[in-house]
Amino acid sequence: MDVDTKQTMEDTVLVGDDLMMGPPSPIIPPEIAFHDLERVDLCDGILWNLFLCLHINDVEPFCQDEIVLYQQCAERRDKELRHRLEDSEGMSMPVEQAKDRCNHLESEATLLERPLILASGIEGIEGFRQRWSLHGRLTDTKRRLEALKYGLEDRKKDESIQDLTTNKRCFFW
Repeated sequence: MDVDTKQTMEDTVLVGDDLMMGPPSPIIPPEIAFHDLERVDLCDGILWNLFLCLHINDVEPFCQDEIVLYQQCAERRDKELRHRLEDSEGMSMPVEQAKDRCNHLESEATLLERPLILASGIEGIEGFRQRWSLHGRLTDTKRRLEALKYGLEDRKKDESIQDLTTNKRCFFW
């Protein structure tokens, strides 16, 4: 970290709402939760320290280090979880199940779009929180859907290549 960045950070007082920058944490589907959470730092120790600091001091300006540490840990965790979710979406499922999963994700995205539109009419911090949460869930769902569709296309290509190679017969005279 250079001197200018450190000086800027020292001049800025972070509050709890600053943890709501960027997308919210992804929601992990229960059917793949154990697999995707394996060996991921869930930041629970850092969060515990943040809550303890807030409990002792009652105000956020005295907990700047804890807020920054939790913010950085949560960003790393969420990035890793999103990557794992996109990678694992539908890969171990049979093709028919993956197609059903694709339809489910499409309907889930459609169901999230309406409340997001309605939340645009809510003013203040409550409206912001609802829009922030819904937008993050919608974005994650669409990315998982894209990853699933991409995986299905790759599987179809692999199957067609495999069919071509198994159907070819070589005759030597």
